[in-house]
Amino acid sequence: MNVLRAAVCLCLLSSAAVAWAQSPSECPSLPAGSGLQWQQQAQSDFMLCKASTADGREVLSLILSARDPALTLTRTLRQEKGGFAGESMYWYQPDLGGQKPPGYDTRRVAVVKYDKNRYAQIALYADNAQELGTLQSLTQGMNLTPTAVAAGR
Repeated sequence: MNVLRAAVCLCLLSSAAVAWAQSPSECPSLPAGSGLQWQQQAQSDFMLCKASTADGREVLSLILSARDPALTLTRTLRQEKGGFAGESMYWYQPDLGGQKPPGYDTRRVAVVKYDKNRYAQIALYADNAQELGTLQSLTQGMNLTPTAVAAGR
């Protein structure tokens, strides 16, 4: 019975170690002059990073996961070409079922597969076109390699 219990514990620990190794450990660094700060929430299979301005307004959310978010992004909502973590991608306006709330024109969403079994779902909530461009440039410069995240780059 003790051997069975030890085997079960060993299997659980090795599964937890694999899951931990596959999920990111922290949010990528934000540029010092951006005026943004992350709010980080780690879950067992994903990391949620929310960037807020000094007054608390959320302008960017980033979900890093080992699972494909399977978010449907239709070509009719495609907007700007961009990049993230060294990968090319497109920004899309979110599909809100035909509704266009205030600020809809400067909202963007994207999904990027940036490594084997590693995905990033990014959402931008800009106040205006200038801030949208700034946020898109900021995300394009993010580095998600484990050594860069550990070093704060």
